[in-house]
This record gives sequence, structure tokens and C-alpha cells, in this order.
Amino acid sequence: MPISERKTELARRRKRREKYAIFKRKLEKATVSERAAIAEKIRRMATDPEVVLKNLGLAD
Repeated sequence: MPISERKTELARRRKRREKYAIFKRKLEKATVSERAAIAEKIRRMATDPEVVLKNLGLAD
């Protein structure tokens, strides 16, 4: 059974990476309120959100 959990976690990781790329692209043209909304979405989604926000330039 452990291998199935591994595959699931890898799929989750790939999906998060794809979403980070989408957020990064949207941040280039985002307004202040849109940046706040994106930051909140990342906080809910990420396993370590503060590192991700810092890497995307959204650290408060």
C-alpha cells in the first residue's frame, strides 16, 4: 500500500508546482488586492507557505 500513497503525494507536488507557476505569471500584472488574494490562496495550499511567499516576492 505505501507505493500508492507515494504516487498520490507526487501528483499533489506536481500540481502545486503547476499552480505556483500560474500564480507567478499572474503576479506580474496583479493589483495590490489581487496580490493579497493570491497570497491567501498560497497560504491555504502550500505545505510551507512563508517560504513560497518569500520566493515569489510576497513576504509581508
